[in-house]
Amino acid sequence: MFKGIYRKTLKLAGHKNSKFFLAVISFAESSFFPIPPDIMIVPMVIAKKNNYLKIFFIATLFSALGGLFGYFIGSLFTNKAILLIEFYGYEEQVLELKTQLSSKGSAYSVWLGTLFLAGFTPLPFKLFTITSGIINFNIFAFFFICLLARGLRFFIVAYLSAKFGKAFSIILEKKGGMWFSVAGIVIIILVLLVYLIFR
Repeated sequence: MFKGIYRKTLKLAGHKNSKFFLAVISFAESSFFPIPPDIMIVPMVIAKKNNYLKIFFIATLFSALGGLFGYFIGSLFTNKAILLIEFYGYEEQVLELKTQLSSKGSAYSVWLGTLFLAGFTPLPFKLFTITSGIINFNIFAFFFICLLARGLRFFIVAYLSAKFGKAFSIILEKKGGMWFSVAGIVIIILVLLVYLIFR
């Protein structure tokens, strides 16, 4: 089933209204859709390299807005949202996190880092946007992290696609998940080091 959705999504990259469909996919992937917008970004940028900044901006903005939609799903339809969390087997962790956030300041920072990693790496971002709503995480911090994490990820994908073309798309397909995970963890570590040095 996912292969069929993947192929149909990939075809949209060549559509005359590809930017509109990129916005729709970016929005939907942050709240319920299984296919990430990266698979549209790469061929769209390769086809029109000078548009890489516009493509990056569309994906980032609508992904962050989709994250807000996921947040409101979790916040306003908690019982329904919990069913999705149960499907992935994370119900106990989410409920425990909600308790921790109400009693421990450190849990807030940990969730900020987790949310960043979810937005930057191949983790299922929708789970984290919906969970943020369920636990009533600060919506302004949430939206900022969505913009930051998604923006960094999509800028890297768009820029490297413009710079290296099909060679980058092959690397992204084979090793992209690993490299984004490593880069995300390195960024978190660097931020923590800067915080510890200058606090």
